[in-house]
Amino acid sequence: MTVHRRGLEIGPFNLFGLEINPTFHWYGLIIVTGILAAAWLVTWMARREKGKDPDHVWNGLIWVVTLAVIFARLWHVLFPSVSSVEAGRTARWYLTHPFDLHDGPFIIWSGGLSIFGAVLGGALGLALYARKRRLDLLGWLDMAAISVPLGQAIGRWGNFVNEELYGKPTDLPWGLHISNPPAEYAGETHFHPLFLYESLWNLASVAVLLFIWLRWRDRLKKGDFVLLYAISYGTVRFLLEFLRIEVTLSGGVNVSQAFSLGAAILAALLLIVRHRRTLWGRWRAAM
Repeated sequence: MTVHRRGLEIGPFNLFGLEINPTFHWYGLIIVTGILAAAWLVTWMARREKGKDPDHVWNGLIWVVTLAVIFARLWHVLFPSVSSVEAGRTARWYLTHPFDLHDGPFIIWSGGLSIFGAVLGGALGLALYARKRRLDLLGWLDMAAISVPLGQAIGRWGNFVNEELYGKPTDLPWGLHISNPPAEYAGETHFHPLFLYESLWNLASVAVLLFIWLRWRDRLKKGDFVLLYAISYGTVRFLLEFLRIEVTLSGGVNVSQAFSLGAAILAALLLIVRHRRTLWGRWRAAM
């Protein structure tokens, strides 16, 4: 067994006359850890929610994860990052080279997965599973929305291992050392650790959302936690995009930033509309 920066090598060893040397990359292991942590939290919540069978978490996980991976890759294919475009991997290239075995759209290990696509795909997977089993979709989506930030907080450390998801140069003491920075920043050595900022925000987010769920979920409507998650993550992602180097552009517009802002604003408006009577009553009482 060999441990190195990128992963864990087990072997080599002989299996039926074949020498194999499997490698488990830290990035993949961290992502799996994040998924399992999020699933565990939903299980914990389901045990405390009337009418929720925690076995559905693990039975439906394959639906959620499968579609999350598919949509995460699809988002990257449709909205590739600047570095992918500069390397010639535009959306048109992906769509016209579907069977390329090196960087094609189905070669997910070549890099290129989006959290936006993952969340949308995971939600679709949960919806399909809930429909098949006739479950309370909004109730399960609420619990998922609380647990997703936990998975994200853990998963972002995979970006640290891969030396990715960093921002502009900084001289702050917590700046992240990058051994091979982009050409335009060749003279720089330390950059904003955006993965760390997002990880800490997501940890705070899951703590706040879980506290609200434990204390006041009976006063909220089903689906409110989905909206609160959209507001929370949409806000932080919108702000972090100002510091990010590796952005996704379409027609000169930062797709991730525009989507984040739109999602946060729409979720906030929906939340206000859903609770307008309560808010109006409290405003009148205060007057």
